[in-house]
Parts: sequence; C-alpha cells; structure tokens
Amino acid sequence: MKALIRTDFNFPGQQSVYHGKVRDVYNINDELLVMVATDRISAFDVVLPEGIPYKGQTLNQIAAKFLDATADICPNWKLASPDPMATVGLRCEGFPVEMIVRAYLCGSAWRTYKSGARKLCGLPLPEGMRENQRFPEPIITPTTKAAQGSHDEDISREEILSRGLVSEADYAVLEKYALELFRRGSDIAAQKGLILVDTKYEFGRRGGEIYLIDEIHTPDSSRYFYAGDYETCFRKGEPQKQLSKEFVREWLMENGFQGKTGQQVPEMTPAVVERISERYIELFEQITGETFIKDDTGSLLSRIEQHIIHYLSKKSIP
Repeated sequence: MKALIRTDFNFPGQQSVYHGKVRDVYNINDELLVMVATDRISAFDVVLPEGIPYKGQTLNQIAAKFLDATADICPNWKLASPDPMATVGLRCEGFPVEMIVRAYLCGSAWRTYKSGARKLCGLPLPEGMRENQRFPEPIITPTTKAAQGSHDEDISREEILSRGLVSEADYAVLEKYALELFRRGSDIAAQKGLILVDTKYEFGRRGGEIYLIDEIHTPDSSRYFYAGDYETCFRKGEPQKQLSKEFVREWLMENGFQGKTGQQVPEMTPAVVERISERYIELFEQITGETFIKDDTGSLLSRIEQHIIHYLSKKSIP
C-alpha cells in the first residue's frame, strides 16, 4: 500500500497551490479550486510523519456524498469528483471562522469543562454534566480559521461580530445553515445506527451568495457514536466507541503527545499505520453504508493528474 503525502501538480490555468494539513488546494484561474485529499494525517494541529493509505480516498468520497446529500439546504462549492481523491469546485472567499456544532459534551469541550470552565465560546454550560452527555439542543461553538502553522482558537459569537470578522446578517445565515446541515447529518447518521456528535462547517462567499465549502461530515471533521451502545455506555460511565479521528488523538496522548512544545510524536510503526488505515475504511463503511472499494495506489500522482486535467479540459466555469 502506498500513501500520497504531497502533490506538486501544474494544471492548465493554475494560479497557486496551498498545502494544508491534509489537503492540497489548487487555484485554477481564480475561478475553480482543485482539492486533493492526501493521505497526510494531523492531530493537535500537527501533521504526523507517516501517511495513512486510503485515508484521502475515504475522506474525499464521504465528503462528496454529503455535499450532494445536503445541496438542497444551501449551495456548496462542489462541481465534480473526477478522481477518488480529488474534488473540483467553485472558488469562494472563505469566512475567517469555522462553525462547530456540538450535540454532546465530549472531546475538547469535555476537556475544557473538566478543567473547571463553565463557558464555552461565550455559552454558559450547566453544572453537573458528565462526559458524553447530550445537550438539550445542539450548540454552536465557533473557532477562528487559523493561518497555516497556527492553532484554531475558540471564539464567541459576540467577539466575531465585535471584531468585524463576519457581519451580523451573514453570521445569522451561517448559524441557520450550520444547524440545518447538522440536523440533516444527524438524520442520515441515525439511518445507519449512528449518532452525529459534533462537526465543523466552513463557509465562503461567491457572487454575493454564501456557499458551504471544504469537507462535510467526514471522520476528520466530525465525531460519531454508535447509537445502539450509547445509553448503556453513558449509564455505566464507560467510553463510547467512536467513529472519528479521536482514536488517533487518544493513541497520541497515551504515548505522551498533545502537540505541546518539546513533545515528540511517538513512532508510527507499519502496524500502527495499517491499523489507522483499517479504521478509516471502517469509518467509511459505517457512515455511508457502502463497501469501500480500494482504488489502485500504484501510480497515484499520474492517475490523479490525468483525471483532473481531463475534467478541466471539458469544464466551462459557471
């Protein structure tokens, strides 16, 4: 199995390329974006040293399915997925915040709560909550959209507005879209015997209209529980089996790494890499209800390049 760590394509009309933590994004004539989901994996805002075979394919295909399944709620950037690891879509000017929707107290929110904090992004949290407890209603806890190499930071709605990061009218639309998307994602998850616990959405503007951009409802951007086990585990105070990247974070923390200065990433042996790859395939099959078909990894770069160039040669920009 080969992992795709980095791409350096030169497509017709290419203006620039941005290498993110996981995705390589190509600007085509300032009108289209080609987003390649590599096999890089990040945790605690650190890109880990080993790639995970098939991770990019699972993420790209899950995101493509959910973008199609939510297109009636709000417009989104996707035009096509010409390769299992790539999506082409409309270039939008992104808002500098991410909309995090949470239905349960877990992950970083629980770690914050356990430390004694009773506010999260300006929202008051009741006393006496337990890990993985459901909120009465989903809450939105935004973060800043950090520059490359920086950490996303929690931020309140009030601070977003006071700093002029997003106008009040636009923020109302972002909130509306985020909650509606979360409801749809929750309904789809329930049909698969899953609970959509929390997720992030990113939005941008194009031609005066707000679009959903980037990935959606993937295990890198979302957390899922198994619905059938939730009540029993919660009642007993046992950990929930999660469909998310949290298992990677937990492995890192067990081995003394949380992305803090001076800490070293533990060795990612072939066995560890294979185990993570298998979990991503499991995530794909549980979330989509479909069997994962491994695409050929023998010539990843040339395959992706050919598929994208073929698509771009036939595509007229809306």
